[in-house]
Amino acid sequence: MAIIEGRGVTKYYNSLLAVDNVDFSIDEAECFGFLGPNGAGKTTIMKMIYCRIPVTSGDIVVDGLSVRQSQRKIKSTIGVATQEDDLDRDLTVYENLWVYSRYFDLRARESKKRIDELLSFFDLGKKRDTTVDDLSGGMKRKLSVARALINDPRILILDEPTTGLDPAARRQIWDTVIKLGSEGKTVILTTHYMEEAQELCDRIALVFGGKILEYGSPDEIIGRVIGTNVCELYAPSDQALNDVRKTIPGSIEQVGNRLFVYGNDAGALQRQCEAATGVSQHVRPATLEDVFMKLTGREVK
Repeated sequence: MAIIEGRGVTKYYNSLLAVDNVDFSIDEAECFGFLGPNGAGKTTIMKMIYCRIPVTSGDIVVDGLSVRQSQRKIKSTIGVATQEDDLDRDLTVYENLWVYSRYFDLRARESKKRIDELLSFFDLGKKRDTTVDDLSGGMKRKLSVARALINDPRILILDEPTTGLDPAARRQIWDTVIKLGSEGKTVILTTHYMEEAQELCDRIALVFGGKILEYGSPDEIIGRVIGTNVCELYAPSDQALNDVRKTIPGSIEQVGNRLFVYGNDAGALQRQCEAATGVSQHVRPATLEDVFMKLTGREVK
């Protein structure tokens, strides 16, 4: 059952078209991702969902409420962790959560109970009296997410939750998202990390140039656009590239001096590529990165 629906959503910043007439539907208790490079429009879509900025045209309905008419009610049901570090550096971990809880008119006893639960959930109990500047990058992100959950929202929005984190801290955030999903939260995230979207998201919208290019589960999108396997070839010259392209049937994408040959049958794909090049080739599973390159002619950076 959909908890968020967008229809004909468009956003202009003066004359700049940032989001171009997109439709989307997000189900309750799923992890949904807006995936794309910086500047694609995904953060703008998120900001319209949680009423940070108004839509120019179209509408978004959040839990039965229109963002055009019910901004205050919508904000009370959503928790948001932005990509910017906006924690109060003069306060401790506990104080950051306490001050934020006051914005939601939580009673003191309820606030203390909720803070203790969040400190335990995010394994921040030993850091409760530590100031923000003395936290690692991963702990700051966990505190930002904890703060977004202080009012126990039905919907959690995470904007680029792991950007700038080391691999270990990134995995900690991933584990947190998975755990929240298992507890019935609807989690919506933006990311430009393809492996993050494949690891976490039940469904994704692939965003580029303000449009949604593809929509569905990662496996559905990969299978629909390019197939399940890829053989990546290198050719040293334009002539070599042309010679290889002439001898391999099917779907091929060229990036510089590399050819990406797509197919479902890994064995047949390997034999075709080896026959065309005369050397041993490796076939790997297709990824969302391959899909993006196929659709846009560029890699995600």
